[in-house]
Amino acid sequence: MDRSVSNAPLPRQPLCERMLSQQEAVVILMKSVSTIRSYFEVTKPSSVALLVFTSGAAMAIAALSENWFVLPVWIAALVAITGATAGCNTVTCYIDRDIDAVMRRTSRRPIPAGRIAPAEKALQWGILLIALGLLLGLWINFLSFVILLLGVLDNVVVYSLWLKRRNPINIILGGFSGGLPVMFGWTVVTGSINLLSVLLAGLVVLWIPSHIWSLAIFSRDDYAKANVPMLPVVIEEKAALRCIVATVILMLPFSLAVYWVGGFGWIYAVLAMTVGVAVLALNVYLFVHPTRENAYRAFKISSPYLFLLFLSMVLDRVLL
Repeated sequence: MDRSVSNAPLPRQPLCERMLSQQEAVVILMKSVSTIRSYFEVTKPSSVALLVFTSGAAMAIAALSENWFVLPVWIAALVAITGATAGCNTVTCYIDRDIDAVMRRTSRRPIPAGRIAPAEKALQWGILLIALGLLLGLWINFLSFVILLLGVLDNVVVYSLWLKRRNPINIILGGFSGGLPVMFGWTVVTGSINLLSVLLAGLVVLWIPSHIWSLAIFSRDDYAKANVPMLPVVIEEKAALRCIVATVILMLPFSLAVYWVGGFGWIYAVLAMTVGVAVLALNVYLFVHPTRENAYRAFKISSPYLFLLFLSMVLDRVLL
């Protein structure tokens, strides 16, 4: 055996080839990160986070009242509601891809911007997330599964496929799905529905029109260009503003009803009324001074309002 041949050093890869392979690896990594980011972005994570928080808050309120905590069920429930809401948002982004391409506010979303192509990949991703949520919901209990399923049907079928492009009451009927994460969280713990859970869900359902209609005033030209008959697009601006103020006013007695029925203390009462009156004042100001800037301000403050309502309930239960 020729040792000089067997022990000969392997030929070294030229420097330029090694640099090229490293550059290719960096490009592949960057593309992978961009793809993951696009699939995350198409779920509308800020919307998901708020709905998951309301669901988790309902779970916490029920659990503190029932003295019930089973970690595997909690984890499964949070994954389920996250998957279902993220999946619905993704599927509706697929359904609305032609509208999103026309509207300036949404034209940079992953599907119209071409960052997820073909668009059917987003649809498959959304269906997968919804299926994950429904399967976990079924594992938790049948009532929770039914509530998740109703939420999916209302959001995807009733709102996105049926009413959004046809009727200005689209967000009223389609908004029921926004309250169902709360109902889901409640039934995960209790396995039943009671008056308090209905009132909690009702807060979210009442919150949705003012939230969306404020945005529609801000993006009125966009919606009109895309032929989406949101209420502020098809009726006079003052009439739309009256509807916004009316829904915000209705949230105040609902907040008080939650206080009385739920047996909450001063933490929730003070915060709910203080923030509620402040948000009402902001929307009344919008009514008196109907500018795009004021509409956008009302839109942006509405999400923290809902967050603070549910946070104050949890803090009230924990601290009092």
